[in-house]
Amino acid sequence: MMPMERERFTLETTIKGERIERIYQKELRPVTFEEWEVLSDEEKQLAKPCAFNQRTYEAAPGIVCEQDVAVKMRDGITLYCDVFRPQDSDAKVPAILAWSNYGKRPNDFRTGEDVGYTPGVPFGAVSPSAKFEAADPLYWCPNGYAVVNVDPRGIGYSEGLHDQFCEEEARDGYDVVEWAAQQPWCNGRVTMAGSSALAITQWHIAAQQPPHLACIAPWEGMSDMYRESLYEGGIPCVRFTSFATAGACGLKGIDDQAAMALRYPLMNAYWENKIPDFGKVTVPAYVAAGWNHFHLRGSINGYRKISSEKKWLRVHREFEWPDFYTRQNMEELKAFFDRYCKDVHNGWELTPKVRIDVMDAYDEDFATRRPEREFPLARTEYRKLYLNAEAMSLEGENPAAPASVSYDGNEGVAEFDYRFEEDTELTGYMKLHAFVEADGHDDMDLFVTVKKVHENGTEIPVTLFDGTAPHPGAWGKMRVSHRELDEALSSDFQPVQAHRRELKLSAGEIVPIDVEINPTSRLWRKGEILRVQVAGRYLRDEHWIEPLMWETDNRGSHIVHTGGEYGSYLQVPVVGPRHDRSKPFVVDEARHPTHPIF
Repeated sequence: MMPMERERFTLETTIKGERIERIYQKELRPVTFEEWEVLSDEEKQLAKPCAFNQRTYEAAPGIVCEQDVAVKMRDGITLYCDVFRPQDSDAKVPAILAWSNYGKRPNDFRTGEDVGYTPGVPFGAVSPSAKFEAADPLYWCPNGYAVVNVDPRGIGYSEGLHDQFCEEEARDGYDVVEWAAQQPWCNGRVTMAGSSALAITQWHIAAQQPPHLACIAPWEGMSDMYRESLYEGGIPCVRFTSFATAGACGLKGIDDQAAMALRYPLMNAYWENKIPDFGKVTVPAYVAAGWNHFHLRGSINGYRKISSEKKWLRVHREFEWPDFYTRQNMEELKAFFDRYCKDVHNGWELTPKVRIDVMDAYDEDFATRRPEREFPLARTEYRKLYLNAEAMSLEGENPAAPASVSYDGNEGVAEFDYRFEEDTELTGYMKLHAFVEADGHDDMDLFVTVKKVHENGTEIPVTLFDGTAPHPGAWGKMRVSHRELDEALSSDFQPVQAHRRELKLSAGEIVPIDVEINPTSRLWRKGEILRVQVAGRYLRDEHWIEPLMWETDNRGSHIVHTGGEYGSYLQVPVVGPRHDRSKPFVVDEARHPTHPIF
């Protein structure tokens, strides 16, 4: 249940030289459990059980927790954290920071199977000591690490206002990294781990280059809050952010991104401040991304843009939570941390730079953790499949005759099919280049999905969460008035919208658009169909888990023009075998190792 509406207030600030009215929302008031029990139902809507209790206790055999430890920031503000570490006081260990606004002790007042609950993760797999989406102290401490669960500025009893995913928060992260490195129990090396919000903050903090940050592991985190969350494709989506921050608990207020999205619907300094300076991220990084998750774009963009020479990417089919807590993945993350936080020479450098799951159907993959050298793959062949509105098909050549298809902007859908004559792998970025028209309105919102369909017409989803949640395929979105591209950020395979101005449509105006489609990796078998679905609304099976809702602006009909001068097409990334078997093998001497015995 969403808490009742809370008070908002505004502060004027300057960000990157631009005056911004920053909107904050009062958070849930932290109270003790005893205070919580005597509150009325209405009062409970504005409060949250969250005790302040500075103490040291045994969290589990061999693990000590120092609770509500004060950490002073450079401007005098005090943050509080819980430090879990091995009880052997003589052992100096690396620290793993867990940084998000979800609260550092979310299980204090939970009971039964609600304790440590994480969707898709069996009860008991995550201990009550774990912060949501973060490293579990009861796994990491016995393996020779400390886990520092931080309440950032403005969260819990930490002082100040909470500004999310920005340079101001990152400076606090720098200070906490350096504080942790100087503690008597620490070996002087600090890392970070976690998914979603805990991954986003890693990009920002690493860009501050704290000297004692040894490496990072951002698994599933956005790289651009405007383009990937609040205004994906230019279509406002504020309710999820409201939901994600509704449970925030603190003394003053939290950066109200949903209200800011309505106040500032175009790209400006506020939103730019939430894009990390990836060029300044130089530490070793192990990045993970899920092909079927809305964090996908950010994870892969972050991997591609950071300056780290030592960086690894793993892209998988599963959702973030089961992937993060799977034993194999935790053990692999431990090997990465051991290498860069403990100087253990465990062969980590032999890990392929890129590993991908190539999806097939349901929970079946054509390839799992297939090693690659880069992403996008260098051997990608981009092909254009042209839309034909006359036959509602996709074809290898642009149809000579112009045609169009119209559908209701709110209820309708247009679908174009292409049948593969041979097994074909598509791995990488797609884009939809199309000519469109709004009949009866000055704007239109487009939701594009690339599906896999059996030759008998049955749609074939990918399934997650132990086969219970179907995902249809690669997706992209666009509000057509936001069609202008940012030339500096765009490439031929990845068009990126500028979002600097609105270009409304006039009656009868036909405009070209380039819709960015999130990357994918999937095999179509001979006879199977690739279906491009274009609609004015978000279409998902009711069992899909992401609670995403867009505020669309559709009236009248949408028209897609094809053929002739309207050469609309879907560009797809076809990936063949790594080697051309018809040609003689030639040694790459630049990569071939040298040795005195050779």
